[in-house]
Amino acid sequence: MSAKVADTIDRDSYIPAYVQLADILRQQIADGVFKPGDQLPSEAQLCRRYNVSPMTVRRVINMLVDEGVVVAIQGRGTFVKPIELGTAFFSLQDFQNLFTNQEESRVKLLETRILSADQRTAQKLEVEPGRRVVFIRRLIFQTGEPVLYHKEYLVYDPYRPLIEAEMEVTSLYGLFSGKGTNLKWGELAIEATVLTEEEAELLKSPAGTAAFRLEHIFYDFEDHPVSWGWFICPSNRLRFRTTVGVRGKERRE
Repeated sequence: MSAKVADTIDRDSYIPAYVQLADILRQQIADGVFKPGDQLPSEAQLCRRYNVSPMTVRRVINMLVDEGVVVAIQGRGTFVKPIELGTAFFSLQDFQNLFTNQEESRVKLLETRILSADQRTAQKLEVEPGRRVVFIRRLIFQTGEPVLYHKEYLVYDPYRPLIEAEMEVTSLYGLFSGKGTNLKWGELAIEATVLTEEEAELLKSPAGTAAFRLEHIFYDFEDHPVSWGWFICPSNRLRFRTTVGVRGKERRE
């Protein structure tokens, strides 16, 4: 367990004074010394209390504003920001973790073929209906257990070695870690679903099991969609977490 945050600036510490002061104020907010809506001491009061310069205090306040901990109002002061659930962001780290250990992750290619785009696929990939696209189905295993079922449609381009790259687990890891891809940006959407008979058989779970459907569209550097598809993952394999408000340093560590 880490030591409790000190309430004074340690001049002998290797940690810069502004970092120490930011930790002190965060801890005071986490401990309820300053509650949501409360005004923090003025710049002059903080300078006197902690024997730091106005520049240090301004740097700390700017840090806390950027972190969403406080809000600075011109002419009024700095106030502790209330919890705003509407601004919470959820990470896909748990999803990415399914690919992180590439020694334990394996892709089984179930199907790959070239077909004509139907109306929905054409709309997603912004191509004319009937244009040739690549369809891929694959199953992703972790430590020998099937964890993800993936279907994907790719714009067919005989001059781009896209199919081979897409077959490897490294390409999936790259999509979510930002490494080794030539994609510019993407759109992701997550919704709740239940496993169909086909999905249940592949994922070795009962049909009707609660699951997540993560749909993606990825774009190239000319802002053209090149890939549309979705992952199916049983809900017991995936959890989305986030933190709102301010946690104390002891809990953060």
